[in-house]
Amino acid sequence: MAIKFLAIFVALSGAVNGAFTKRATCADGTQIATRESCCVLFPILKDIQENLFERSQCGEEVYESLRLAVHDAIGFSLSKGPSGGGGADGSIAAFASVETAYHANSGIDDIIFAQAPYIAAYNITPGDFIQFAAAVGVSNCPGAPRLEFFLGRPPPTAPAPDSTVPEPFDTVTDILGRFTDAGFSPPEVVSLASHAIARADFADPTVPGPHSDSNPTIFDSLTKGSFKAAMAKLAVLGQDVRKMVNCSEVIPVPPKIATRTHFPIDITEKDYSIELPNVWDVTDRPTEMTEPFGV
Repeated sequence: MAIKFLAIFVALSGAVNGAFTKRATCADGTQIATRESCCVLFPILKDIQENLFERSQCGEEVYESLRLAVHDAIGFSLSKGPSGGGGADGSIAAFASVETAYHANSGIDDIIFAQAPYIAAYNITPGDFIQFAAAVGVSNCPGAPRLEFFLGRPPPTAPAPDSTVPEPFDTVTDILGRFTDAGFSPPEVVSLASHAIARADFADPTVPGPHSDSNPTIFDSLTKGSFKAAMAKLAVLGQDVRKMVNCSEVIPVPPKIATRTHFPIDITEKDYSIELPNVWDVTDRPTEMTEPFGV
């Protein structure tokens, strides 16, 4: 009798919860969102997937959109207070003439120029668009985590100060110090830097656009779970999340990859000196190499 009563109670609880879950039909009549304010994102999603990301490709525009999202958000300093930058507020686009002159932002004007028409065409702030485009772009890369997205960043009021974006040739101590001043721990910094969907066009002028690894269109990093968590934190840096709306449901589910992440040939977990449990989820742990490197 007790088991039967419990089953009925669980069923009724599920029905009641489902009945009180509000879902809004968006203006186009084809999309449904848990929160009506998220409906504004569906037309933007369709447009940038078709045009900015060239039919949902994981390519150069995705790499640059992710870079832009990071560079915009890290323009934030706890130690400098109000003069330390607004974080993920879109200032890098709104005050492009100032921030693109910073050495660390070399070449970032191309993606700012590419995104500008979309920001102008839709009812969305620069900060929201930059983070939304990055989350959508990453979703095009097989194996990537589905990133979170919160809507509601106010327009930026001032450019971020110079030297808030770390550079590739800074010392590890300087890079970690810069991120610590923005509220990030060393493992979180490793997670942010370990994604494989990137290329370094301006890090070394003698090497034309080297990719991060042999598979730049596949997210085969070992830090998927922690990358997602670190990006979620970075994407709202300097913002009041209490005034924002969780629209993560609009972000597409990334496609899966056929093979599991693995170490390169002749490399095992013992070869790594860092404390791996601080960076990897159990499900992200790689296997020993079973295919030629680059698969």
